[in-house]
Amino acid sequence: MAFDNVKLEKQNNIAYVTIDRPKVLNALNMATMGELQEVFTDLAADRDIRVVILTGGGEKAFVAGADINELQKNNPVEAKAYTHRGQAVLYLIENLGKPVIACINGFALGGGCEIAMACTMRLASESAKLGQPEVKLGIIPGYGGTQRLPRLVGTGLAMQILLTGEMISAQEAHRIGLVNEILPADKLIARAEEIAKKMMANAPLAIQYTMEAVNQGANMSLADGLFLEATLFAVACASDDKTEGTTAFLEKRPANFKGK
Repeated sequence: MAFDNVKLEKQNNIAYVTIDRPKVLNALNMATMGELQEVFTDLAADRDIRVVILTGGGEKAFVAGADINELQKNNPVEAKAYTHRGQAVLYLIENLGKPVIACINGFALGGGCEIAMACTMRLASESAKLGQPEVKLGIIPGYGGTQRLPRLVGTGLAMQILLTGEMISAQEAHRIGLVNEILPADKLIARAEEIAKKMMANAPLAIQYTMEAVNQGANMSLADGLFLEATLFAVACASDDKTEGTTAFLEKRPANFKGK
């Protein structure tokens, strides 16, 4: 698959997705969002891919935000369609059924921060900056920032970030739980691969169902979330992977999971 704004590589059951518009700090325009939708739709259906690593091209930015030139021209009808399309892409990333690791190698602002929050986990370079500066432009986040940020860091901290529009450092993002780890920029991908290999050693269906339980359960009451967990637990118990995993444990050997 060849694209103008996104690079896709597949190797050793890992997909490497790079938003590649470094001259404009990987700013998101509708063409880029369309390509991301195509890429992640492909990855969702590719049984050989177990983990996705998402990063930005160049050394300055993960994604520095939306394409302001494009955004400025939107009328209300276009803006609503713009938002819904972006939200759909991020929902696809969040609910891919496979872990997506964001490697934040610089600025992650506006839509870039929103994309990172839709990922399963976030690794940041020591010099990374994150934020939702939309209020400085007279708008609000449109790709889920007002919804995912409070769920990740709590309402008070989310309000501070959203209402000031200020950037926060990687260190502050780590302190409040917005990013999982901070690393030197040249170690980001290697660390993501290390985490990916640990996850790929586990049962694919168990990974998928665990992510589903967490993502869907976050929007449910505790009772409904527990019911969902029990249901997915039962489905997992009917899988070949469960038979293989428990048998391998008892036989003291590594499991050979097939995702069935």
